[in-house]
Amino acid sequence: MGSVGAVTTRRGRGLPWLVVGLWAVLLAVAGPFAVKLGDVQHDRATDYLPASADSTQVAELQDRLPGGETTELVLVYHRASGLTAADRTTARTQLAGIAEHHRLTARTPRGVPSADGTTLMYPVSSNEPGTDEKKRNDFVDDVRRLAHGQGGLSVRVGGPAALATDASGVYASLGGPLLYTTVAVVAILLVLIYRSPLLWLVPLVVAGLSDFLARAAAYGLNQAFGTTVSGQSAGIMTILVFGAGTDYALLLVSRHREELRRHERPYDAMRAALRGCGPAVLASSGTVAAGLLCLLAADLNSSRGMGPLGTVGVLCALAAMLTLLPAVLVLLGRRVFWPLVPAHGSTPKARRSLFAAMGSSAGRRPLTVLASGTVLLGALALGALGLPGAIKQLDTFVDRPESVTAMETVARAYAERSAQPIEIMTPAGRADATLAEAKGTRGVADARAGRTGGGWTEITVSASAPPQSAAETATIEALRHRLPGSHVGGPSAQQLDLRDTGARDRVVVVPLVLAAVLLILVVLLRSLVAPLLLVAAVVAVWGAALGLGGLAFGPLFGFHGTDPGLGLLSFVFLVALGVDYGIFLMHRMREEALRGAAPGDAALTALRTTGGVIASAGLVLAATFAVLTNMGLVPLVELGFVIAVGVLLDTFLVRTYLVTSASVALGRRVWWPGRLSRPVPDPARVPEPVDA
Repeated sequence: MGSVGAVTTRRGRGLPWLVVGLWAVLLAVAGPFAVKLGDVQHDRATDYLPASADSTQVAELQDRLPGGETTELVLVYHRASGLTAADRTTARTQLAGIAEHHRLTARTPRGVPSADGTTLMYPVSSNEPGTDEKKRNDFVDDVRRLAHGQGGLSVRVGGPAALATDASGVYASLGGPLLYTTVAVVAILLVLIYRSPLLWLVPLVVAGLSDFLARAAAYGLNQAFGTTVSGQSAGIMTILVFGAGTDYALLLVSRHREELRRHERPYDAMRAALRGCGPAVLASSGTVAAGLLCLLAADLNSSRGMGPLGTVGVLCALAAMLTLLPAVLVLLGRRVFWPLVPAHGSTPKARRSLFAAMGSSAGRRPLTVLASGTVLLGALALGALGLPGAIKQLDTFVDRPESVTAMETVARAYAERSAQPIEIMTPAGRADATLAEAKGTRGVADARAGRTGGGWTEITVSASAPPQSAAETATIEALRHRLPGSHVGGPSAQQLDLRDTGARDRVVVVPLVLAAVLLILVVLLRSLVAPLLLVAAVVAVWGAALGLGGLAFGPLFGFHGTDPGLGLLSFVFLVALGVDYGIFLMHRMREEALRGAAPGDAALTALRTTGGVIASAGLVLAATFAVLTNMGLVPLVELGFVIAVGVLLDTFLVRTYLVTSASVALGRRVWWPGRLSRPVPDPARVPEPVDA
């Protein structure tokens, strides 16, 4: 026994240092790749569009035309009292200056005056930036510098390229500012949860290192498989690393603190903690990864790229929290918990647990609690009927930038036509026939042929209806119907394709996510009823969270639409992440049942022992996603809001009351058809053996 103890002691001292050393080497190797992730991050239209849509084909074919991708702007000169001769001279002078500094497709852009004489619009385009986003942004910024108002004359730069530049400015904030805000939010919550001057720093640093590793892995995915990396997917990957990673850390640290009271050495306590909560953490991360990987079946490029990046983030967080965090905690010993140090052989102070009280109320009247909670979730879900329709491109910014105000001015001054072009790519041999057919389509104000190359000709169409109106949508659909063999794209067509593909992706991906999550739960819990209960609970949470969004987006936030991908992405995140807490609760409940506890006692004990951890984890995860509500794009605000309120509902209503009350009401049937569902024989009723 002495030699075994000595070996264990040496292992307890050497293994943690070995793990820390391996992580140091791994991070050193990953460093050069992690810093390159920003170089492969793109936010062009094709990074978000449906892979097979007409508008995507147009964007890709335009890149192959002579000169490459066209950067299109609209310069808007406006004076409310009417433009003067001096204003028109100023406009011509500024346009000449722009032409001197940049290579424009039309050397002398032609101005289009409004009927009321208040506005002069100059369409400006250039192939100079190509597909380079930085060059495009620099071009737009320089045009804005050269075109400026004076003496009551306002000059604003709008158009597709200006909108894209303003959007890229917001996506740029998803790097540093998002990371710093997330770290600050998590740090504050960990300080409040642990009430220790040192302990909060350990999981936070480990989460930061796992985010660094995830960035390197994401860069590797891009290089090896061409995985799309956008500002949205990279930002959400960071949130997942800190949110999910901190959740795993909270569960592990709580179990480690519990085991330190039973074991003298921190190494033995950590081994017991990993044996106790390791399977739950592994299953939890497995459900999140499986749910996110189902996004590979989506047709939206933005959704499909988010799946692998989110999975990489979760797996890196898992690896760090199950290896590096335990090693650091063992090396720091009990003192890391100061001033609330768990002494060996001690028992925690007896105090009335909030979750014990909540569990007791759910246990006394389980059916009443279950019915009341179900009715409440159903009522909240009805709010989804109030969700605004698909968001228009001009409504995607929280604070309206110059590009939006420019296009709003155009919409008011040129009600008879759209300043947002519809782009058609047609086989070069049919260009004349396509042009004639387009001009004869109802709702088309003008059409003209453009560049030709690679067997394709570009035709630019101006609709007579405002951008993204029902009439313009009808014009786009009519063009697609009347021009077989051609592709119809442009900004409005892109939004139409995003909406239609979002509906298609929900039909395909949602069943895959449910099947994958359900399968993992069945394997983990050795039951069919318990997994179905957890899946039904998270689906109800998703519906209620969307309902709260419907009640808040328009009346409170003043949003005029919802992103087409909101339903799918919020479903994937809420189902995959929400099941996490169900796994923590049900896994502990199963442990208690295996120890012989009665079904009701097992449910209440599980809630009492894991309720605080689940609540802390839920607060951290909700807070990390709530960081998105401070970003400047409406789709990100909406996604962050729905996931944050969904996590809170799941944490404090569904897990605490509904799952617990359902488990008490079902008794052993919750484990059907596993062996735990079978009644335990009463020893008092077993007949004594009869002697021969």
